[in-house]
Amino acid sequence: MKVAIDSYCYHRQFGEVYPGLQRPAERAMTVWDFLRRARRLGVAGVSLESCFLPCAGDFLCRLRDALDSYGFERVWAWGHPDGLRSGEDRRAARDLVAHLAHARAIGAGVMRIVGGSRRTRPSSFARHKRRLGGLLRGLLAAAEDHAVVLALENHIDLTADEMVDLVGSLNSPWLGVCLDTGNNLRLHEDPVTVAEKLAPLARATHVKDIGVRRGDPKEFAFWPSVPLGKGLVDLGRVVELLHKARYRGLLAIEVDYLDPDYGDEDRAVAASVKHLKGLLTNLPPASRR
Repeated sequence: MKVAIDSYCYHRQFGEVYPGLQRPAERAMTVWDFLRRARRLGVAGVSLESCFLPCAGDFLCRLRDALDSYGFERVWAWGHPDGLRSGEDRRAARDLVAHLAHARAIGAGVMRIVGGSRRTRPSSFARHKRRLGGLLRGLLAAAEDHAVVLALENHIDLTADEMVDLVGSLNSPWLGVCLDTGNNLRLHEDPVTVAEKLAPLARATHVKDIGVRRGDPKEFAFWPSVPLGKGLVDLGRVVELLHKARYRGLLAIEVDYLDPDYGDEDRAVAASVKHLKGLLTNLPPASRR
């Protein structure tokens, strides 16, 4: 496993500012700025949110060359914010297929995908599984053609058991999970229990820690991101579970709605890189791979 950063950590600098957060005073960030910052932080890879990138002209060739020059392992990330809309959006499915070619163009063997969100989740899992599973089944051949594994994120749309059921029912080497270590806490599930269930299916990760603020636990802002090690998620145990499951991909740090008490994403990312490297160093020798 290798420490990485997801570019979504800097979503405000890329132009997406959640209600309740301030617009950054500094200039906008480009992907080239992000790659330089990742290199200075000494990580081994990056997960690139395609929603912030211009995938036209020679951009993808330039991006691949830059990733190669930094020696970064890479994941292409598709679908923010609602992805396949829980199986209801066939136009999005066609866009996903186009992005498989983009992933291949930059040398990514894994593409994180979003099946839906808390906004699109149907009330019935039977309907959810039928719709989303049917749409995903039709995408597996394209994933195989491009030699890119789809990693479906637990995106506050599915419980851990529902994820296991859905992915298991499709039973394909071209579909796995992007294990987000914090999202299911927002569904009131224990992060370690979630990791126990999803680590064997993991093909990508979002390593996230979550705190709490005053308000309604059903609201997203009640569960803000915090620097790794400052929140409720037992990340040491989660990392151990990923090792036990023989996960060999990137541990991609993600900050989404940063707790305003921590102020600056860049400081939170730097502290998180240090913490995650420490967790890897402290793994029992027999667990290291």
